[in-house]
Amino acid sequence: TDSAVRITHLPTGIVISMQNEKSQIQNRAAAMRLLQTRLLLLQREEEAAKKKELAGSVTASWGDQIRSYFLYGQQLVKDLRTGHESSQPDSVFDGDLDGFIAAGIRWRSLKKD
Repeated sequence: TDSAVRITHLPTGIVISMQNEKSQIQNRAAAMRLLQTRLLLLQREEEAAKKKELAGSVTASWGDQIRSYFLYGQQLVKDLRTGHESSQPDSVFDGDLDGFIAAGIRWRSLKKD
């Protein structure tokens, strides 16, 4: 039609064609909105790829955990980062985490120094 519009974004090579509306002005506005949407989508995909590249390969394996729970035998909860231990796992499961929180705060303050 006479009102069709084609917009090419030169840096990325994205081409948008629009001929849905009756006037060229409306087609141009719709094409620009679509181009903005595609550029935003492209930007988000690039950011996601950068994040994935920075994160690298992450695998959870033995020794990567923060806390170990021994519920049979000696009954112990141990924070592997701070070394804090509790011989009462039931109280820890009930929410008594004050010792672990204090040890974590000390660990972080020592880590910053």
